[in-house]
Amino acid sequence: QVQLVESGGGLVQAGGSLRLSCAASGLTFSNYAMGWFRQAPGKEREFVAAISRLVGITPYNDSVKGRFTISRDNAKNTVYLQMNSLKPEDTAVYYCASAATTAAVSTTPRYWGQGTQVTVSS
Repeated sequence: QVQLVESGGGLVQAGGSLRLSCAASGLTFSNYAMGWFRQAPGKEREFVAAISRLVGITPYNDSVKGRFTISRDNAKNTVYLQMNSLKPEDTAVYYCASAATTAAVSTTPRYWGQGTQVTVSS
């Protein structure tokens, strides 16, 4: 059974930083592209960032480019999202996702985590 477990969310002031982690189990991690999505209250879930199976392709939502960095450690079966210069509009539940390809994980992920809350105060 595939499990994606997010951690690292919390409350931070605007301009601060957080690092989210997503630990994967039940799949061959290095065979999957990984991604992050977020859903703010009253809004649809949106794509944030993705990373290919082998590090090299990392698409981002324009709203987070230059502030967020996605990375992965295949030895630890973990994907990270480093979030800097956080803004109140980054407040959302952040979800980890996986799929066979970067294109797929950016649009129609196969697996989802349960989410972790990120709240940015002004």
